[in-house]
Amino acid sequence: MKNRKTEFRFFTIAQYQKEEDYLREKHNKGWSFSHLTFPGFYHFERCTPEDVVYQLDYNQNGSIHKREYLQIFQDCGWEYLIDFMGYSYFRKPVSEMQGEEEHIFCDDKFKMEMIERVIKGRMLPLVIIFFCVIIPQLLLQSRLTHPLNQTIFVIYIFLFLLYVVLFIQFAIHYMQLKKHIQG
Repeated sequence: MKNRKTEFRFFTIAQYQKEEDYLREKHNKGWSFSHLTFPGFYHFERCTPEDVVYQLDYNQNGSIHKREYLQIFQDCGWEYLIDFMGYSYFRKPVSEMQGEEEHIFCDDKFKMEMIERVIKGRMLPLVIIFFCVIIPQLLLQSRLTHPLNQTIFVIYIFLFLLYVVLFIQFAIHYMQLKKHIQG
């Protein structure tokens, strides 16, 4: 029987709760999350099935005060796992939780602050690239007639559509998450 396995999954930045649920489900089935590699390969090690809550925190500047940052979570019983692209991964067995403790964020204010950090750290650079690079290049390439430029134009159309889909998908997930947190 294999003691390690890898699965590919893709979660948008607004789907962090689905990612947490996915990791919890895997642990319940006897697969402990060990690490993540780009572009979405989740690595697991066989373990005793247990109900373990996984939590993500987006802390792009976590390395500045890393020791203090991790100590806060450790003091509350959360095990630090890894950092990956600005996210810190934590877990805690349900059997060690007190009362209704289920999240590292104790109230909705902290959840919304994390979402705002994600927007500033991830979405803002994408918006800047979209408006400062993709759109100007798309317009420039559309005016040129050389066959190579036409190929590049097709590439920029693809990038334009990809960004639009990503923005729409993020906006939908963000609005759903915001409604869930506030409602």
